[in-house]
Amino acid sequence: MSIAITGNPGVGKHSISDKIAQKFNLNVIDINKIAKDSGLFEVNQNTNDVDTEKLKKVLKEKISKNSLIIGHLAPYVLEKNQVEKIIILRRNPYELLDVYKQRKYNDKKSKENTGSEILGIITHDTIREFQEKAFQIDTSEKSIQEVTEKAINVISGDTQTEEVDWLDLVTKNNDFKKFFDD
Repeated sequence: MSIAITGNPGVGKHSISDKIAQKFNLNVIDINKIAKDSGLFEVNQNTNDVDTEKLKKVLKEKISKNSLIIGHLAPYVLEKNQVEKIIILRRNPYELLDVYKQRKYNDKKSKENTGSEILGIITHDTIREFQEKAFQIDTSEKSIQEVTEKAINVISGDTQTEEVDWLDLVTKNNDFKKFFDD
């Protein structure tokens, strides 16, 4: 079985990966590390762009039947038949702002990532590509152990997807300017 974990930076992908890999005896494949080691990152105005078509080819050679594939690029570099399930970790954008501040992201990078989380871009693209194999987990205000247990339950087939809507929250709080440029 191969499982993928995706979501925006700061949602907890790497925090839960080791325990899940141990539980299901999976080899961890970090998409960003492979892209970096393969020389596929291109610096473009303080961001790292990746040639996803080249990365797809590299990953095809590295993914086995027993892989835990981690990275925000998963919906763009994996094919539906490569995974049994794909878990999309979601996190409250207000919490993400604190994570990005700790990581010393600049304002533009913070807004791009929180904006993507609010609009559910990775979620939308993952569900479009992987359909019934895609499951959301809200990591907000949860410990690493709680999120790990939820992910294990999803993988085991013991739970359903969670519905997450940050756009409604930001709209109610009238905080668009906090997360989006004019």
